Amino acid sequence: MKIDGKAYRTIWREGDAVVVIDQTRLPFRLETLRLTDVEATAVAIETMVVRGAPLIGATAAYGMALGMAGDASDGGLERAFQRLIRTRPTAINLHWALERMRTRLAELAPGERAGAAWRLAASIADEDVAINAGIGRNGLRLIEDLAAGKADGEPVHILTHCNAGWLATVDWGTATAPIYMAHEAGIAVHVWVDETRPRNQGAFLTAYELGHHGVPHTVIADNTGGHLMQHGMVDCVIVGTDRTTAHGDVANKIGTYLKALAAADNGVPFYVALPTPTIDRTIADGIKEIPIEQRGGAEVSEVTGRCADGRLETVRIVADGSPVANYAFDVTPARLVTALITERGVVPASAEGIASLWAG
Repeated sequence: MKIDGKAYRTIWREGDAVVVIDQTRLPFRLETLRLTDVEATAVAIETMVVRGAPLIGATAAYGMALGMAGDASDGGLERAFQRLIRTRPTAINLHWALERMRTRLAELAPGERAGAAWRLAASIADEDVAINAGIGRNGLRLIEDLAAGKADGEPVHILTHCNAGWLATVDWGTATAPIYMAHEAGIAVHVWVDETRPRNQGAFLTAYELGHHGVPHTVIADNTGGHLMQHGMVDCVIVGTDRTTAHGDVANKIGTYLKALAAADNGVPFYVALPTPTIDRTIADGIKEIPIEQRGGAEVSEVTGRCADGRLETVRIVADGSPVANYAFDVTPARLVTALITERGVVPASAEGIASLWAG
């Protein structure tokens, strides 16, 4: 996608290093970070320099390649895998990419592993771009249907939560891919962007990328969505997911479940956009079986912003001495999901719908 007219991916190889956009610096500074070994890659994932399930998977794959460049022995392969696999527990793409890398590399002699790892990591990144473009094309049809019922010039109003944009993937995004394609096709769209506390991925990241790509949008407080839906100001909700069960339950950024409840109460379509590698077909009950990451309390008790003089400052916003809980995700039951938008098609959030993605 583009930042002020210049095309970017979120991750790319540069010689013997991997370069990523440092998302902890956005929206105030566009900076990149060079990753040169497994440990640096793992830390980048843990500290959310890179985040979003598809991008985490691609980054981990490149981390395996960096590991093989340093130590391609059987022990080196297993050490790289084990360090990266424990970085983020909820995002299934991490497991998918690392298992794919380990399985393929274990078949090769140590002397063949480094080159093969770089090639496979690049392939995983390219596949993510193609998958997200497919999500965009399939989701575009839903936006076109909504636009057909609008008066001339009236935009389709879409609410999204967290950042499932191109910054959460290698390119295009999941929830934003249909939005970008609609915008490129000349369909009038307007995006309600939840700020998404505690890390403000909506206000910081989604607003940044939509604004720099020229998509009309408005940032709102997290608790505003229900009010907008009550007043007919939201035509649909599109969110992403870090893991979806075989029966259609969806784990996404904390607060997604509340948006789904509001959408159901107001008859607003609630769509989840996801690549099929995000579907975990080994589990059925998301509430019981998906591990929910709990992150550090500082993400809730502190916030970083830009001062009037341009300095970035982190300040405490919670009363001293008050304990903080920071659950990073929640689970939206399949019954609240209108449909899943995947690169293979749009299907019901059900065991039958998901199974149909691989039928034939």
